[in-house]
Amino acid sequence: MNPAVDPSGGRAERRAAPKPARHPLGGSAGVSAGRGVGVLQRWLPVATVLLAVLALWYAGAVGLNKAGAIERVLPNSHPNGDWTVSDLVSVTLNMERPVLPAPHQVAADLYSSIVDWPLDSPRNLLFHAAVTAQSTLVGFVLGTLLGVVLAAAIVHSRTLDRALLPWIVASQTVPVLAIAPIVLVILGSLGFSGVAPKATIAMYLCFFPVTVAMVQGLRAPQRIETELMHTYAASKLQAFWLLRLPSALPYLFPSLRVAIAAGLVGAMVAELPTGAQAGLGARLLTGSYYGNTVGIWSALVLSALLGLALTLAVAALERLVLRRGNAA
Repeated sequence: MNPAVDPSGGRAERRAAPKPARHPLGGSAGVSAGRGVGVLQRWLPVATVLLAVLALWYAGAVGLNKAGAIERVLPNSHPNGDWTVSDLVSVTLNMERPVLPAPHQVAADLYSSIVDWPLDSPRNLLFHAAVTAQSTLVGFVLGTLLGVVLAAAIVHSRTLDRALLPWIVASQTVPVLAIAPIVLVILGSLGFSGVAPKATIAMYLCFFPVTVAMVQGLRAPQRIETELMHTYAASKLQAFWLLRLPSALPYLFPSLRVAIAAGLVGAMVAELPTGAQAGLGARLLTGSYYGNTVGIWSALVLSALLGLALTLAVAALERLVLRRGNAA
């Protein structure tokens, strides 16, 4: 029986396909609302953690500054001892030399140091951030190149695998605070100063995660893929560029994000024993000499922001390279 004809001989009505449900806000408005919800879901956890950190920070500032406020400040402002809890909280959050400065004090000092002084002034924190970033980037590039070369050598030679890899792992057991003065003294005796010693310490911390990740990534291709390259009579160099290196990129970029952060720490540590006059590490050292805890925390916050900016730059480079690789 023809499904389009009913038993009485009449033509059966075809059921219309259900129309897709439209967003109540319409086409473009619905897309915008969907994007807004996605952005909210992405940043809400970050904002929640930030608010929790700020709340704990304020609570810690009150708790740590309370003893000094009761001992030094409140007796002068309230000689009769008639101060209240609100007075205590207000004093602890606005002390001139606090044990732990409040977030708004750090933000005010950071803003003042950036806005009130020229960019080339040693009082401007951006000047010190630029000095530290220069050493970090040079050490990061050198550490990345060293890590890739070592990984390629280890993957292509079993002898180097057995000889180098244990020493590479053992090198990271030496604390950077212990090795930095030695490296700086040796390089100083050889006539190297300025960026080179600090970049060397940054390179020391950068190359390890890159080496380990690249060894794993270069070994990622399966046997059938390597045999296919042999079938095409590809040389080791061609197999490296066409097979091993593209397979290693998803392993490389996460290690680069770790390496750039470690390089920043290395550059700041290298500025401490040299008594450098510029750099975030030097600013931390100067603040500790003069008991300027607000200045110390301002430098710490800016170093964290600098590390975040460098990590985001590596993440943006990762998206660009992987997108082009997928398009090709």
